[in-house]
Amino acid sequence: MSVYEGTTFRGSSTGTIIRSTFRRETLSGDDVVIKVTHSGLCGTDLHHVLQALGPACRQLSIGDRVGWGFTYASCGFCFACLAGDEALCNECVNYVASELDQGSLSNLAVKKERWLFRIPDGIHSELAAPLLCAGVSVFTPLIEYVKPSDRIGIVGVGGLGHLAIQFASKMGCDVVAFSGSSSKREDALALGAREFYAIKGIDDYTTLGLKKPLDALMICTSENLDLGKYSPLLERRAHVIYVTIDGGNLVAPLIPTVARNIKLVGWVPASRKEYVKCLDFCERNKVMPIIERFPMHEEGIAQAIDKLVQGKVRYRAVFSWE
Repeated sequence: MSVYEGTTFRGSSTGTIIRSTFRRETLSGDDVVIKVTHSGLCGTDLHHVLQALGPACRQLSIGDRVGWGFTYASCGFCFACLAGDEALCNECVNYVASELDQGSLSNLAVKKERWLFRIPDGIHSELAAPLLCAGVSVFTPLIEYVKPSDRIGIVGVGGLGHLAIQFASKMGCDVVAFSGSSSKREDALALGAREFYAIKGIDDYTTLGLKKPLDALMICTSENLDLGKYSPLLERRAHVIYVTIDGGNLVAPLIPTVARNIKLVGWVPASRKEYVKCLDFCERNKVMPIIERFPMHEEGIAQAIDKLVQGKVRYRAVFSWE
């Protein structure tokens, strides 16, 4: 009988990184044992090589490179699951709603086959890591709410925003980037934005000089925004898409929003089909994250978290055992 033992790094109430272990002595029907090679800092994605398969596995083979995302289980029978929207299942299990014996920052993991996604050959593991978290987070609402002919504003050129700019540009959109300062102007334009505006300290956004109104606006920053400042920049029937989560209330001007049929939409964790589509799109269109590399140990994790808190990661931190 094989015994699978792994090491996981997790946080604590004191802020220190703690090393813990887990043990599995048997594999049930579609369990998959994975050797972890890379992981994103946010702890919602893993990218690894298969070590062993349960007897009911049919889609994967030992040696495949795979990853998984934020949600990793659902009931499979409710209307949401039957419609392919497993992330909306009332019984879905994700990294926030459950206690894990295996965290994202591990050397070994055991997961269900149907929640693993094969990494295309054209995407290196360290670059695939952010795509199954930040990447799919912006890709999913873009393909649902934005058309190739649209002019879209991306607010925040960070871990989410720098990928949203690439996706929207590759889709054929006219991309406008907004950032606090001008320090990311060159990056935003190189990634596919055609216009860039630094907004810190500006109260009236109509003075920015936009060439045309926006058909969509994607919020990729966790800062609380005054949507009233962006409202004059929006076309009628525009979509305002929120892909970040923060405390507080969402405030929008009532009359301009209702009278002009502006739609405020939120993002939920992607379902399985979006992960597959996202990876395929990234390989075909060369959409890749800009990453900083950190070693997978206590010191490396603490260093990356500290840099992230200071807002100095450009643009996604990736841990590696290699």
